[in-house]
Amino acid sequence: MRKFILLFLFFNINLVAYNQVIKGTIFDINTKSTIYSASVYFNGTSVGTLSDENGNFQLDISKYHPSMPLTISAIGYYSVTLKDFSTTKPNLVYMNPKPFELNEVTVNAKFHGLERSENLTIFRNEFLGTTGNAMNCKITNEDDIRFKYSANKDTLKAYSTKPILIDNKALGYKITYYLDKFEYDKPSKSFLFKGSIIFQEDSTTKDSKKLYFERKRKLAYLGSRIHFFRALWTNNLNLAGFTVRNSANEIVPFEKIVFQKDSHTKYLKCPGGLGISYYTRQPTSFIVFLKESVFFDPSGYFEPDGIIWEGEIARQRIADLVPYDYSIIQ
Repeated sequence: MRKFILLFLFFNINLVAYNQVIKGTIFDINTKSTIYSASVYFNGTSVGTLSDENGNFQLDISKYHPSMPLTISAIGYYSVTLKDFSTTKPNLVYMNPKPFELNEVTVNAKFHGLERSENLTIFRNEFLGTTGNAMNCKITNEDDIRFKYSANKDTLKAYSTKPILIDNKALGYKITYYLDKFEYDKPSKSFLFKGSIIFQEDSTTKDSKKLYFERKRKLAYLGSRIHFFRALWTNNLNLAGFTVRNSANEIVPFEKIVFQKDSHTKYLKCPGGLGISYYTRQPTSFIVFLKESVFFDPSGYFEPDGIIWEGEIARQRIADLVPYDYSIIQ
């Protein structure tokens, strides 16, 4: 009987381990041919893998099992997001190719549009940011970025069939960013960019630099979006230095804005939006809701399409981000 119980436990342990591996195959949606060297990863983390020559992939998530969706990206394709991926059977993924932009285009011949150097300056400022960390960030393949300027609307769009490669010398990360959309409205100076990001530790970092990067990463993390949602998950906003107010400028308790379906599922909700203070008396950052409620998890991940950030936190762009699997070294 004891031997039977041990065999049963062994079988179930191995079954659990097996179910923590995501497998699948990636195809071109038009040709149905498989896609080689596609990136399969959790957006905003350093957890990922590549598809093989037959389009197959296998990702072990036994040490990292987030509730966030799985992202698949490949050169020349729009990224795909799987919210309900399977860990018990192969996932079949179909990707849409991007239209290839050969040259910069100026729409409306009455105007000459912006010069490429100007376009790149706008792109860097809005994409990387203008903080101190951004000054130590470099896009290493800027030649792959193409721009389209509309003089009638005075708007600038950016495209890249290849991922944008970023060397963040401020935080010690090599970053790969798959850009799906970038639009900049010149009159209002408003912008929108969407895409997926993979972090990788800079392997060339010397031991003497690692402590420096840890300090810089901690500074970037404190007061960030990830920090806020991690503190919110554990109901430790005050301890973390955050104060949350509603549209009437009243401090709102955790129970009024966080709703739980179960111990693994939490949602943030407040109809009039929220003001966030980080060690200040008055809010310096603001959340505008695009959805009735927004899912978030313990890693600090939240539904990006459900929120617009304004104020101080909105200044944090690619150069100021740390991955969702980042942990503070005390």
